[in-house]
Amino acid sequence: MPNYSYAYQNFDKSRQVRSALREKDISHKHAREIALALRNLSIEKARDYLEAVLRKEIAVPFRRYNNEVAHRSNIRDGFSAGRFPSKATHEFLKLLDNLESNAEYKGMDLDRLKIINIVVHKGTRLKRFTPRAMGRASPKFDTLVHVEMVAQEGVITE
Repeated sequence: MPNYSYAYQNFDKSRQVRSALREKDISHKHAREIALALRNLSIEKARDYLEAVLRKEIAVPFRRYNNEVAHRSNIRDGFSAGRFPSKATHEFLKLLDNLESNAEYKGMDLDRLKIINIVVHKGTRLKRFTPRAMGRASPKFDTLVHVEMVAQEGVITE
């Protein structure tokens, strides 16, 4: 079993809480865009936002990976290209649940938690082959994803 560490430096155990997803089979591009949308939100607002994405009410703005991505009228933050990535959104909801339970265990006030850092890294690359005609094969690569989230207890100014 690998020994993972967190990318976030200067972690304060008394005021901050963290959680991580390791080796998840989700799109790293979708995960990056969701992470940018959740940064600096409270836990409750982040949960409401992700549930609205699952209901297809609010689209996740695609800032970097927006080539041939359709424009949506229901995007916040002033961006026009967006999607509704449901598989990655389900994983981020699980990550929020984990972060919440870690905060409860530490005795933190859940209403005052604010997400201060979300990091998405590419993980292990699964190399496989798809059979093709004439006895040939084409490579098929899957990249697993690591997601780390850090929240801090403090005054929410929104």
